[in-house]
Amino acid sequence: MPHTEPSVLLLIPAKNEEKRIEPVLREYAEYFRRNYSGKFEIVVVLNGCSDNTLGVVDRVTRDNSWVTSLEFPAPIGKGGALIEGFKLANRAELIGYVDADGATAPAAFHDLIRHSKEADCIIASRWLPTSVLHQAQTKKRQFASRVFHGIVRALFPSLKVRDTQCGAKLMRREAAEKIHPALRIADMAFDINLLYALRRNGFRVLEIPTVWTDKLGSTVVLGRTSLVMFLSVVRLRIIYSPFGPYLRFLRPIEKWVYAKLRAPAPLPRPESSLTDREQNRDREHQQAEHAKG
Repeated sequence: MPHTEPSVLLLIPAKNEEKRIEPVLREYAEYFRRNYSGKFEIVVVLNGCSDNTLGVVDRVTRDNSWVTSLEFPAPIGKGGALIEGFKLANRAELIGYVDADGATAPAAFHDLIRHSKEADCIIASRWLPTSVLHQAQTKKRQFASRVFHGIVRALFPSLKVRDTQCGAKLMRREAAEKIHPALRIADMAFDINLLYALRRNGFRVLEIPTVWTDKLGSTVVLGRTSLVMFLSVVRLRIIYSPFGPYLRFLRPIEKWVYAKLRAPAPLPRPESSLTDREQNRDREHQQAEHAKG
């Protein structure tokens, strides 16, 4: 029997990307049409768009039947868009995502697929020695990135990933479906939530070098975004701490803070989703991390 490559579902979260997303979608569609024999589907998850992003995506869809979209009129954030997109994980053997700006070219995402048999989740990294950065971030963004990375390492010392925020990741359907209930962070700190959920559930994450290009036109407000991400990773650490159940009274304040920052608040975690066994396992992880420290 001829070898069949695994089916792939690629999610692209998008908010107000009418000026950048069309060439990205067409480049991905053309590349994988020419270079991939398996089923390949792209779903653009639009959230809170106030421009014509949907119209642009629809124009591409008319020419490429395997490009579709989900639209959420409210701004649910990058993480919120991906949480919704992950509900479609049963469509393919592999599910992944990239940013709408095209920083990760199709060939670089294809590299993740080529390594898909080596781990449960493959992530692209800009900070490995052999990675290629065609256009580096500004000094300010590089500094913010490294400070955030330091905070993540301090709060989650067992999460040994050099580049948590590179917007190109791929995982097996089983892993995506298993961790979906634990995905609660709706903003750009979603990746930390994802990677920590994978680790807690025993899935193997492989970090590989990538080819990456910083793109102009980002709508991210660096200061506010950095503060929101900091709050979200602290919240995530608290959730998986023995103190989490005792701090539920702070949720109204948390909701108010995120609203003031014009950011999507984390989704409420179902009380039943963290079992006694999981709480005990988290305590063991924290004790082990403390001992290593």
